[in-house]
Amino acid sequence: MTDNKNNTIISIDEIKNSIRFPGEFELHEGTLIIWPERPGSWGKDSSKAEDAFAEIITKLLQVENVYLVVSEKASEKVYDRFSGIIKTDNTTNLNHELIVYIYETDDSWARDVGPTFVLANNKRYGINWSFNAWGGTYDGLYASWNRDDRLAKNFTALAGDELIDAAPFVLEGGSVHTDGEGTLMVTESCLLSKGRNPALSKSEIENTLKKYLGAEKVLWLPRGIYMDETNEHVDNVAAFIRPGEIVLAWTDNKEDPQYELSLQDYEYLMAETDAKGRKLKVHKLPIPDVPVTCTAEDIDNYIFEEGEDEREAGERLAASYVNFYFANDCLLVPQFGGENAESDAHAVNILQELCPERKVIPIYARHILLGGGNIHCITQQIPRVN
Repeated sequence: MTDNKNNTIISIDEIKNSIRFPGEFELHEGTLIIWPERPGSWGKDSSKAEDAFAEIITKLLQVENVYLVVSEKASEKVYDRFSGIIKTDNTTNLNHELIVYIYETDDSWARDVGPTFVLANNKRYGINWSFNAWGGTYDGLYASWNRDDRLAKNFTALAGDELIDAAPFVLEGGSVHTDGEGTLMVTESCLLSKGRNPALSKSEIENTLKKYLGAEKVLWLPRGIYMDETNEHVDNVAAFIRPGEIVLAWTDNKEDPQYELSLQDYEYLMAETDAKGRKLKVHKLPIPDVPVTCTAEDIDNYIFEEGEDEREAGERLAASYVNFYFANDCLLVPQFGGENAESDAHAVNILQELCPERKVIPIYARHILLGGGNIHCITQQIPRVN
């Protein structure tokens, strides 16, 4: 993959009356993932994060394609690990292929820096938003993000899809969730943050989302997960599991800072309807019983660049089981282990009951969480046309 690959750019006005943002639970052609390398996210020894990414890739390859972006520096390691199953050309629409693209990125959050794929007129389009590291110079998490900002355009071209360019509107894929039927879900804490689109009003932001994502209604949850450094992305606190049904991160512990945040969201959702006028069914999905925190050993492994947000020993991480990922026929759910073994199993059981048609697969993901996100944050679905 090279920068500035030619895109076929289409005006949103040409398709705005037919555009649809599919639900993640709908059929995929594949999943976009970026290999973990940044020392400030994954450590100077990134092997444990790599193992978690590799497990996710392996599980996904059982049900759909994986499009893996990796730097030239790390490519030999990736080729060795996945020897025999890598496809290196640009053939698409082949199930269960691992297709590797060599491209330099700033970090590995495919959800936020990859294109948002939508459908219209029996075609797929990739939307390019502006990316500014979750807040730019106001409260962004690293000082340089140019390579991440270019990924969506380049990958859309390589995927053979036409581009819809929404820049300079700033948005990350993890900050929106869809039911596939015209309802979007976001958080006020994120989309109204001063580091994204400060010149736009709430109604102007909502109208932009409706225009580019074909939405009819936007649900504005007040808050996200406590200590979520993305200004509380919606994908860590609430997710559609099908039209009309949502899982919401929850705790019954009134002493936990998350209690008040989740309560605000619950009360909001219970008073709302979706784009089709349906009352929402909200399922509570408890957060880990014991807060997941950084250890001194974790901190010693990081190498932070100048201007990069740094962590501290004992810092609480934004652990949530809602940061799961729907793939074809399965659901990948983060697990945190240790004192949370019981709550890990409880989350899997709840999601299996809610999604009986899928295989719910637990993935030990603490070393992804140490990077700042989780399974949903490192994946971006590529919906299947037809």
